[in-house]
Amino acid sequence: MTQTVWCQWSDIAVPSGWTITNADLDAMSPEQLAQISIYVPRYMAGVKALSYTEKMPNLQLLQLLMAGYDDAIAFMKDGQKLCNARGVHDFSTSELAISMILAHFKNHAEFARHQTQGSWHHKTAGSLYGKRIAIVGAGSIGSKLAAMLTIFETQVDLFASYARENIKSMDELSSNAHLYDCIVLVVPLTDKTRNLIDKKILGSMKDGSLIVNVARGPVINTQDLMDELSKGRISAALDVTDPEPLPDNHPLWSMPNCQIIPHVGGDSDAFEPQARKYLEQQFAEIAQGLPLRNEIDWKNS
Repeated sequence: MTQTVWCQWSDIAVPSGWTITNADLDAMSPEQLAQISIYVPRYMAGVKALSYTEKMPNLQLLQLLMAGYDDAIAFMKDGQKLCNARGVHDFSTSELAISMILAHFKNHAEFARHQTQGSWHHKTAGSLYGKRIAIVGAGSIGSKLAAMLTIFETQVDLFASYARENIKSMDELSSNAHLYDCIVLVVPLTDKTRNLIDKKILGSMKDGSLIVNVARGPVINTQDLMDELSKGRISAALDVTDPEPLPDNHPLWSMPNCQIIPHVGGDSDAFEPQARKYLEQQFAEIAQGLPLRNEIDWKNS
């Protein structure tokens, strides 16, 4: 079946008979927009990129380049399919999470402050060896992160929406948060995960522990997080925040026990080659009549 694809990369291989374009969407006529059947919004372009779907009356598939899909659901219509880019960001996001965990336990922030002062302060650094880590989210990123952490001889527990072999239920997290040196969040944002991490869980975390968010900002209740950080008892490492972007002079910026990274978890030089490969595989399989990769049940999300 012939398809017309809009994608930021117009040189991606598509099946014979298909058309691919990256023409300026604002300059396209209603007739041209009506021809688009598969739309791949520009990566990290936000709600504006998603809003173009409202001008595509014959859209069949909205194919995201992100693992997160919460913003897209509001734009979906009956008869349309939604796919995310599960698997594309596994390495980059896992690498970032590990770098933030290491920066915390190896005292990087403290040593960086001493460097700016031109002052040598030796102290024994921490280590990941033997640490117990909870990964909240057992999807492809959570599984990749767990595999990467094995090299540090950590003890890793995975949590998901329901318990299964080697995976605990999220319901168990609240009563077990005190067991972990680090809790890493990699869940999608849904009604069930919004404010998943609140004052109850934060307050029960062990002294000196770290909460890492490479999921979505609202998975953590920001006010509850700030209240707990202000006690100096735990630390946070955030690739995502609520609100986002984090406004100038927001209290989180000035908290010494909070690392803030401007949402770069998946945005690395590993992204484009993996995204291109994924799209070409997706398109080839669509042409063969095979099931979609990473289809989201958006009506029940």
